[in-house]
Amino acid sequence: MSESTEKLPISEFYKVIEYITIFKSSKWWEAVVVYETAGKRSIGLYLWENRNNNWKRKNKFSVRNLEEWNKVKNAIEQLAPKLATK
Repeated sequence: MSESTEKLPISEFYKVIEYITIFKSSKWWEAVVVYETAGKRSIGLYLWENRNNNWKRKNKFSVRNLEEWNKVKNAIEQLAPKLATK
C-alpha cells in the first residue's frame, strides 16, 4: 500500500518514485521510500520528527543495490528471533 497523495518531507534533490508509511503519529513519521538521484534508484528507511509543525529528518538508512539488501535482510533475519523476550 503506498500513499502518493501526501508529500513526503524529503529534499527536492531526490525524486520520490513510491513510498509506504510504516508508522505515523503527530510527532513521528516512519516510511520506506524508493527514490532516484542522478539516474540511480535507492530505497531509504526514513524517520522524521515533527517539531513546531515542521517535519525534520531524524534518521535515514539507504540500500543501494540488491547485494546490499541481501546482506541487510540476512542480518535482520538472523537477529529477529532475539526480539522475542522470555
